Amino acid sequence: MKLGSISLSRSGLAGPMVLSGSTHEPDGHLVIVDNIAGKCALVSDSPSSRWPSMRAALEDWAQAEPYLRELDKTLRSGALTKNVFALSKMYFMAPLPRAFGLIDASAFLSHITLVRRARGAEPPARMHEVPLLYQSLSHGLVGPEEPISLLDESQGLDFEAEIAVILGDIPQGASPTEAATSVRLIALMNDLTLRNLIPEDLASGFGFFHSKPASSFAPFAVTPDELGTAWSDGRLHLPVTCKVNGALVGEIDASEMHFSFPDLLTHATRTRSLCAGTILGSGTVSNQDPPTTPAGPGVACLAERRAREQIDFGEARTRYLRATDSLEIEVWNGQQSVFGAIRQKVV
Repeated sequence: MKLGSISLSRSGLAGPMVLSGSTHEPDGHLVIVDNIAGKCALVSDSPSSRWPSMRAALEDWAQAEPYLRELDKTLRSGALTKNVFALSKMYFMAPLPRAFGLIDASAFLSHITLVRRARGAEPPARMHEVPLLYQSLSHGLVGPEEPISLLDESQGLDFEAEIAVILGDIPQGASPTEAATSVRLIALMNDLTLRNLIPEDLASGFGFFHSKPASSFAPFAVTPDELGTAWSDGRLHLPVTCKVNGALVGEIDASEMHFSFPDLLTHATRTRSLCAGTILGSGTVSNQDPPTTPAGPGVACLAERRAREQIDFGEARTRYLRATDSLEIEVWNGQQSVFGAIRQKVV
C-alpha cells in the first residue's frame, strides 16, 4: 500500500471537495496511490471525516489500516471511480508535513568514518555498538518538488539521501520485536544540511540546530509489505539514485546499514516512548566500497565526495549547492519508482 498527502487547493480541487476549513492544510489530505496506473484516490472529501490526513490515520492505525487496504484494493482493481485523480495533476506535500517528532541517526558507518577522517578526527570510540541519534526539526517538512530556500550560499548547502520510517506508538524500553512491528510506513528523505554551520553548532556542545533546516520527502510512503523481499532485516535492500543538475552522483545500496531500524528504535526508546507519527531517519546512505560514477565514487551527499577529495588531493574540489542547482533523489525497484522522486531546485 502506498500513501501520500496532497494539497487540495494547490491541486486545483474546488467545489464540494474543498469544504470549510480545508483550504488551511497543515497536514495535507490523505490519498491512496497507484503509481503504476498513475492515479490516486482521496480517502476523505471532508476535513471532519475520520481519517482526512495521514497523521489522523497513524493515530488510529488499528481501525484505519483495514479500511485503507480495502480502498487500495478497489483502486488497483479499477473499480473505484469516486474522488480518483491523475497523479500528474496532484500537488504532493511531504507524506507527513508535520510530525510529532523527527529523529535522525547515522547508521551507515562508512559515512561517519570518511567525513571524520577528512578533517583529521577519530570516529566515536563505540560507534559499532552505540548508534548516533539526534532530534531534528519535525514541522514544516518539505514536499518533493518544493524549492529549497537558500538565503546565504556561504552556509554550504548539501543534500543527504536517507531512508526513513514512520512509526506507530512504541513503548519505552521496546523489545526488538516491538520495534520492528512499530514501523508503519517507509519513506525517502532528503536531510538538508548547511555544512559550514556544523562546526558552530557542535562547538556549542548542544548539537545540530542551525545547520539542519527542514528536510524534504519523496511523495509516497509505503507499507513494508509493499516492498516484498526488498524490505528485510529492518533494512531497505535497494539502491538510492542521486543526481545533481541532471548528472549522476551516486547509486548507493541502502542495505549497508550497520544498525537496522529495529536496532535504532530499541536504542531510541531506552529512555522514552515514541508516539504514532514519529519519523526516524537512517542517516546518509553510504557504502564502504561505493560504485563509480563518471565523476568518481558514488555518493548520497556532497560532503562524502569532498571528503574523498580532501584525502586524495589535499583539498575539496566539489562545491556545495548554489541557487539554480537542481537535485533529484529516487529509489527504483526494477522499472518501478518506489517512493516517487524528490525533484527540487535551489532558490
